[in-house]
Amino acid sequence: MVNLLDYDVDGLVAWFAELGEKPFRARQVMRWMHREGCDDFERMTDVAKSLRARLADTACIRAPQPLRDSVSADGTRKWLLDVGNGNAVETVFIPETSRGTLCVSSQAGCALDCAFCSTGKQGFNRNLSAAEIIGQLWLANRLLGAAREQAADLEAGEADNGRIISNVVMMGMGEPLANFDNVVTALRLMLDDHAYGLSRRRVTVSTSGIVPAMDRLRDECPVALAVSLHASNDALRDRLVPINQKYPLAELMAACRRYLERAPRDFVTFEYVMLDGVNDRDEHARELIALVREVPCKFNLIPFNPFPNAGFERSPVERIRRFAGMLNDAGIVTTTRKTRGEDVDAACGQLAGQVLDKTRRTVRLVNSKEAR
Repeated sequence: MVNLLDYDVDGLVAWFAELGEKPFRARQVMRWMHREGCDDFERMTDVAKSLRARLADTACIRAPQPLRDSVSADGTRKWLLDVGNGNAVETVFIPETSRGTLCVSSQAGCALDCAFCSTGKQGFNRNLSAAEIIGQLWLANRLLGAAREQAADLEAGEADNGRIISNVVMMGMGEPLANFDNVVTALRLMLDDHAYGLSRRRVTVSTSGIVPAMDRLRDECPVALAVSLHASNDALRDRLVPINQKYPLAELMAACRRYLERAPRDFVTFEYVMLDGVNDRDEHARELIALVREVPCKFNLIPFNPFPNAGFERSPVERIRRFAGMLNDAGIVTTTRKTRGEDVDAACGQLAGQVLDKTRRTVRLVNSKEAR
């Protein structure tokens, strides 16, 4: 059966045309799917009965199903979602007073193997389909809506004039731009007024720096951009973020400048995980100031969130404060991310899920430790 969550509006119109149906029928079904969270064609009351019956025979609306649902003491909610064949990914909802942010995964695992990231240590199995990506938003809206209806205080946790999820960040498991086509299909659904109608400014793609894909995103679907920087020079970034060996910092900064020509925001957000004694010294701050001098940007400093056998420690609070102060004093807006959901392993860098590793990275890691 065809999963209709795999299609953006153009794809759905084309699929309906193959059935001999007009474009407005595709938009009707899209609104039922995404605005109403409906997965039952029979409930789509403004769709002709004959078409409903035909859809029931040939198509489905199927999102990944939760294997585990965890709620942190701070209200952060994390789902472990089944994506088949022994793989599961994690999706995180972060409620705040003025907004609700959903952190979405794009791959089962990650092939980039950043040194400080729990996901990367699990290896890589496959890209998620468009349905599995947008299905995370579809499912979260449905589950959060049900929870809100059951709550005694219906206003608690609402954001964006009643919209539970007001922001989406592609910062979950995987490198979004390594799964470009499926991610862009999902992004178009997030932005489409027949689906979720989010502003481009409220949808953020985070990348480790795949330069050609950054240029494609700028041309095809520019949304807010975050870059996982984490180092101030090539030698250090080669170690922490191995994709830097292919696309070094000079190329990455040039790509950021090009992206801003069409971006919905007038700055790039640089994410920078703070690793004690590794990338948090004064000289690193000075190098960063020089590195980004021609790139309008903001910095988001991320206290390292530990996981088993990580090999890194979190920078002390005072060291992070001094580092942020140096950047701010240089005129670069710098914030320190508040750690959310750490007690349910939902914080940045902690997402792991379940991955049947095709890279054999975990086997090599165990063998290397045993050989020491």
